[in-house]
Amino acid sequence: MPQILRNFDWPLFTATLLLIALGLISLWSVASGWFFYRQIIWTAIGISLLIIFASIDYRILRNHSGVVLSVLAFGVMLLVSLLLFGPETRGVTSWFRIGSVAFEPSEFIKLALVIILAKYFSVRHTEISQIRHLFISGLYAFVPAVLVLIQPDLGSAVIIALLWAIIVTLAGINMKHLAVFCAIFAVLAAIGWFFLLAPYQIERISVFLDPNRDPEGVGFHAIQSLIAVGSGQLVGKGIGYGTQSHLNFLPEAETDFIFAAIAEETGFIGITILILLFAFFLWRVLKIGLEAKGNFSKLFALGFSALLFLQFLVHSGANIGLLPITGVTLPLISYGGSSLVTLMIGVGILESIRVHSRSDLNDIMEEA
Repeated sequence: MPQILRNFDWPLFTATLLLIALGLISLWSVASGWFFYRQIIWTAIGISLLIIFASIDYRILRNHSGVVLSVLAFGVMLLVSLLLFGPETRGVTSWFRIGSVAFEPSEFIKLALVIILAKYFSVRHTEISQIRHLFISGLYAFVPAVLVLIQPDLGSAVIIALLWAIIVTLAGINMKHLAVFCAIFAVLAAIGWFFLLAPYQIERISVFLDPNRDPEGVGFHAIQSLIAVGSGQLVGKGIGYGTQSHLNFLPEAETDFIFAAIAEETGFIGITILILLFAFFLWRVLKIGLEAKGNFSKLFALGFSALLFLQFLVHSGANIGLLPITGVTLPLISYGGSSLVTLMIGVGILESIRVHSRSDLNDIMEEA
């Protein structure tokens, strides 16, 4: 344990806790005490898992394909079981529920995909130009993306697809092959538009292009979010004084629209602090990957940072009217145990990479 603490990346850990604290402050303001206290419990569980995964040698994932495949297979099995047996909530089958506790498998599958793609391309960097690797890696992403889309959860399905595209690009795949896959994806997207997307999802995208098309229906959420963000101005209305969220004009302020809720209460200054803190957090993630030895470590850090960035971009973009509303949460800040715990496990793996990379370096220096 002393060696783990000595090589721990404390700036990353501190940034993680600060982002969570910012989310807790917002939840205390805009949501009921039930959400706030439940998130504290999830935070305690997440920190515990972070420490546990930081203590486990990440090379188990790097060296044992069976472990990594089992992680992905478990995630896919959860998604299939969810579609077969999961309860429907507001027209969506996205959560397992045990009493008052809900678990969203799509959050777990995102991290599982980062792990398996990092493993897959880390041992095939010398033959990365072969198109068969695009097909195999694409299959890893395609199956969970389709299962998530059927729920239907368009936001998570898009993130899974983009995550695969980013990782294969960073792995050094042939750009001509990637272009072919992008063309195939465009065809599949067109098919999905007509046959897979639910009517309300199509309406959301249409209203995104023109929010005033249905200002009292689907466009209501987008308009209220823009009002909340704009009304914050420079310093905000103050914690606990956001009228849009407290008067229930801003729906799901604790999850889908927490960025807008923070903007209303803390203004431009608060949002700037949030963005800078998140940028610092991403920088520490990338720094660990770039300093680590081996392709797996680098690809995992790059993939994990891509996942975080995509979720931050999609959530904030939807809250300020630049992207359609998809229900993607703000990493480490929005209410939700599934997202928080999964991301904390990811940070724990990063800390393990940092700890064991530093340990190896210290051993080499001592031997010298």
